[in-house]
Amino acid sequence: MADDTDKPMTSQAEIDAAFAAAAAAPIPDLDDGTDDAAAAAPAERILNQDEIDSLLGFDVNTDAVQDKSGVRAIINSTLVSYERLPMLEIVFDRLVRLMTTSLRNFTSDNVEVSLDNITSIRFGDYLNSIPLPAILAVFHAEQLDNYGLFTVDSNLIYSIVDVLLGGRRGSSAMRIEGRPYTTIERTLVQRMIEVILQDMVQAFEPLAPVTFQLDRLETNPRFAAIARPANAAILVKLRVDMEDRGGRTELLLPYATLEPIRKLLLQQFMGEKFGRDSIWESHLATELWSTTIDIDAILDEQTMPLNKIMNMQVGETLLLNASPESKIELRCRGVPLLRGRMGRAGTSVAVRVEEAIERTDASRAL
Repeated sequence: MADDTDKPMTSQAEIDAAFAAAAAAPIPDLDDGTDDAAAAAPAERILNQDEIDSLLGFDVNTDAVQDKSGVRAIINSTLVSYERLPMLEIVFDRLVRLMTTSLRNFTSDNVEVSLDNITSIRFGDYLNSIPLPAILAVFHAEQLDNYGLFTVDSNLIYSIVDVLLGGRRGSSAMRIEGRPYTTIERTLVQRMIEVILQDMVQAFEPLAPVTFQLDRLETNPRFAAIARPANAAILVKLRVDMEDRGGRTELLLPYATLEPIRKLLLQQFMGEKFGRDSIWESHLATELWSTTIDIDAILDEQTMPLNKIMNMQVGETLLLNASPESKIELRCRGVPLLRGRMGRAGTSVAVRVEEAIERTDASRAL
């Protein structure tokens, strides 16, 4: 038997001729019912662009502040930490009711205010998503020592101008592109925002006294930067309808603004009066004012050894380090309250109160 190593090797010319013959061979027809394994194999499916965008979470047709899906949602899930504040939702519901009444009186028209949603968003993302042209009102929360932002879109601006200046009903507001807002339009919008800020004061009053003052009006979002772009904020979207006219206004409150009253906002809602009962409060106040307490008048205090106290006999005299002009301290259950001077009123020994004692943290702990 001959060894395989004795076979001649295939030359390069033979290899080239084999490839040329394979390329010139006719392509078999797969529709003639032949049972071919290659014909039975399914074709590989390729994703189109819409499916790829949906998988990655990109959608150019949706609002930038809406919830993302796919890989984008996983990436951005840790960027905004949203803390549920139950009392804040009640405050905004109260604000909607107050705005409905105040804007009716302001415009002398049938106004309906509705709350669309309350979301958490980064401040930088919100500035990039504001539809222009718009008017941005920066206001200052005095007790909270921080700022907030009101955004009024162009539809609501022109609707307010038409209503306050006697525009005809049934005609939609005409929007003029490329024209800056006039002084009249800015003044009318400023008056409306001042009315809304007064409603916000009343909405927060049952929870905490907060005064909101309008700081300035801006038309460029770059000049309305009241927080860092990465800071989280609460975004409240409101819809204002005046029969056949209306628009949107958005309220943005950074979490830093709400930090001083965060513990109050974390409370659970207990009723229409924010957990307060005026009848019970008045009854408790009446009972407290009529409560009787014992007041101790302290003439002097001394520190003595225990053996000396145990060896005291009847008839011994204790010398007090006090004179008729010394001040007497009045205490209630060990808590210092008042100071005065001892004297006589008729046949009774009396103390005339001269000053109140400022309570310290130690006395409050008692």
